[in-house]
Amino acid sequence: MTECVPSCRSEFCLTGRYNACPDVVFFSTPPYHGTLTRYHLHPENWLHPLPDSISFEEGALLEPLAVALAGLERAGISLGKPTLIAGAGPIGLVSLLAARAAGASPIVITDLSASRLSFAKKLVPQVHTVEVNREDSPKDLAAKIKAAAGLPGGLELAVECTGVESSVQAAAYSVKFGSTVFVIGVGKDLMTLNFGYMSSNEITLMMQYRYANQYPKAIRLVEAGLINLKPLVTHRFTLEEATDAFEVASDITKGSIKVQILDDAV
Repeated sequence: MTECVPSCRSEFCLTGRYNACPDVVFFSTPPYHGTLTRYHLHPENWLHPLPDSISFEEGALLEPLAVALAGLERAGISLGKPTLIAGAGPIGLVSLLAARAAGASPIVITDLSASRLSFAKKLVPQVHTVEVNREDSPKDLAAKIKAAAGLPGGLELAVECTGVESSVQAAAYSVKFGSTVFVIGVGKDLMTLNFGYMSSNEITLMMQYRYANQYPKAIRLVEAGLINLKPLVTHRFTLEEATDAFEVASDITKGSIKVQILDDAV
């Protein structure tokens, strides 16, 4: 959740790129608390009404969808574009749903977890899955990705949703000359990348800082049925069970994708 003061006159807020404003308040990012509370007072001008067809549960998932939409928009997703989604966590899965809605094809998704890849396959049956082995080199993993796509020359777009150094490297090796690697995942401050390879193959490396102006689009996509967020919620807890919810969310063996904390009193 993002907000800035209504009277802000920064260059970024005036041009609609409020995510770059140095005075922006992003809840749950220090020094600002999150919204794990029964009630939260929020400025009206930063609210987006939900239509009756979208539940509060789906509404909560519009935030990760906004992350994915911002990345795919800047990355230039398009009909028939062969696309890699690196990582089948919550952001990777909503990126998968958005890429499918945009008409990308074929789509390959990777992850260390076989269960998450199985979940991705149920979510989008057309997706090609590649299980990552920790012993694989980035080039070896890239070869598996290209084979899964049936494109030995490489894909045209890689959307990296893990922020892991070796995954970013593999993404670069998996795309063809002149393509784009878009990093959505947040990783280390410093990492080693295959810069020489990317340079000689004119690979564009792009990133994003949060998102801006994506909620209205996300609402329209869900309302129209083009993106179904409901299957992503795998576990539900009450507000009083919040500690248990965080433990499940942080333990990949529990099989969680999105864990929601509900408040029946509201």
